[in-house]
Amino acid sequence: MRIRDRIRSSGPGSLRTQLLSRSLIVLALLLVLIGALQYVLMKNAMFRNQAEALALQVRSLPKELWEPDREPRNRPALPDKDTDQENPRQQDKPLFFLPNMSLAKIDIDGNYSDLAADNGLTAPQLPSEDYTAVLAQLKERHPLRYEVIENAEGTEQIVVFRPYGSPDSPSGLLQLGMDTQPLHAVLMRQLMIFALLALLAMAGGIALYLPLLRRTLNPLSRMVETVERTDAGNLAERFPVMQGQQEIDRLAESFNGMLERLEDAFQAEREAKEQMRRFIADASHELRTPLTSIHGFLEVLGRGAADNPQQLHAALSSMHGESKRMKKLVEDLLLLAKLDRKPELHLQETRLDQLLHEMEPHLKMLAQGRKVFFQSAPLLCQCDPDKIKQVIYNLFHNAVQHTNPDRGQIHVTLDRAADHAVLLVRDNGTGIPKEHLPHLFERFYRIDESRTRQQGGSGLGLAITQSIIAAHGGSLSVDSTVNLGSEFRAEWPGIIP
Repeated sequence: MRIRDRIRSSGPGSLRTQLLSRSLIVLALLLVLIGALQYVLMKNAMFRNQAEALALQVRSLPKELWEPDREPRNRPALPDKDTDQENPRQQDKPLFFLPNMSLAKIDIDGNYSDLAADNGLTAPQLPSEDYTAVLAQLKERHPLRYEVIENAEGTEQIVVFRPYGSPDSPSGLLQLGMDTQPLHAVLMRQLMIFALLALLAMAGGIALYLPLLRRTLNPLSRMVETVERTDAGNLAERFPVMQGQQEIDRLAESFNGMLERLEDAFQAEREAKEQMRRFIADASHELRTPLTSIHGFLEVLGRGAADNPQQLHAALSSMHGESKRMKKLVEDLLLLAKLDRKPELHLQETRLDQLLHEMEPHLKMLAQGRKVFFQSAPLLCQCDPDKIKQVIYNLFHNAVQHTNPDRGQIHVTLDRAADHAVLLVRDNGTGIPKEHLPHLFERFYRIDESRTRQQGGSGLGLAITQSIIAAHGGSLSVDSTVNLGSEFRAEWPGIIP
């Protein structure tokens, strides 16, 4: 934990340095494992080959080496018998033995004799039960067995065994051993060569890996530069998504998606601020107009007009009309605020055809001489009837405002399309120019920019209608042609079969 904390406290390092260092660590570990495996395999192979060579040597040893009383074959007659009596069988003993080899004889009773102690290595000795086990294995023709043991002087030897005597009933064992120091010297020399080659490979790997690593991380460096150039005023930067690296490409796609979302969010925020600014300006203007009118009438009454019944009645009527208009504006603003915050709908099963039939007398009165046509199929719908009434009223009132009182015609149709209810309000009025259609459902938006109000209204009716339809999960659209008329289409789900 202390080492980890110390590394963390030292601060973040370069990704290039971390990748290089970790790659070198992995490479070094792999080389160490390969070297260790190579050492073990080579050691086993060398010891096995040496054991096979010793087995061939021990089978070729003359019997005179372990049977000193045996008469040598083709031995010439000795010229001096006295000499023979003083040194019996001396000339039969081996005069030379390799200095790094040992030879021992173990008879059937477990007696151990070192045959090369004078001119070779001291032979290592195993416990008697081990020799018994080796002899039993050799009788059963088991594969070659060798041992690596140390003699009394601490010299490590590799030893092999051979039975002597009758093949079916051997008289004992011969143990031929060889010093393992030359083998270890070869192994260490090979290991040092491998270590040197591994260091050279790592140095060459670093020299080749650094340019490749730098080239691999170039896309990431370019992404960092792009991010540094990106701020709230510059969200148009995008990363290339086809750089040949899957992870970098996915990261670039994620960053591009994030930048697009940020750009959309900032654009929406700017639009919301602009709409709020226009909304406040329009609401202030709409409220200021009736307040100014009421204030003017009060000043007229204060100068003595109150004593004139005719002027008093006209002033009070005008103030009453302005107050009603101001009240309606405030109610519409409150309704829009509620719809924006959390629409509260009281859904219930409603017969839309009956609802339209109930509204017909009031709508005909509102039409003021215009021809009105109603058509509705039997429809049962899950909706808020009061809100749907307001939708019908707003669209109808909008049609009345834009049609001629004498030649105007308004068609109101209720129908269904699949599981959606469809309300169509069509008129033959002046129509709406195409440039105004995208802004038609904005709050306080009027086609008449001079604000003469010759057609009345505050510009909130269509915005309220769209919010109500959206709260029902539907949509509101308009199709209009100048001098031919307009058709508003409201549809929402909830039809009950």
